[in-house]
Amino acid sequence: EVQLVESGGGLVQPGGSLRLSCAASGFTFSSYAMSWVRQAPGKGLEWVSVIDSGGSTSYADSVKGRFAISRDNANNTLYLQINSLKPEDTAVYYCAKPEAGTLYAYDYWGQGTQVTVSS
Repeated sequence: EVQLVESGGGLVQPGGSLRLSCAASGFTFSSYAMSWVRQAPGKGLEWVSVIDSGGSTSYADSVKGRFAISRDNANNTLYLQINSLKPEDTAVYYCAKPEAGTLYAYDYWGQGTQVTVSS
């Protein structure tokens, strides 16, 4: 059974940092691209970042230069380092696994971790 479990969210002041984690199990983690997707209050899903199986990364323009995605294949864990946080980064952050052979056709999602940026 595929499981994705996020952690690391919290309340942080503007300009602060957090590191989100996503513990994966039930599939060959190293073989899949993995993404972070967020949902701000009252808004739709917004793709944030992807890292492919080879370690290549891509980011949404809204987070480029402030967020860094990484993975630890030995421990089946996906990370998102988020720096220089802004109030508009407030959202539930999800990690997502795509269908085999795709980058963005997600078939599994975690439960999400809340990030709140406020003074």
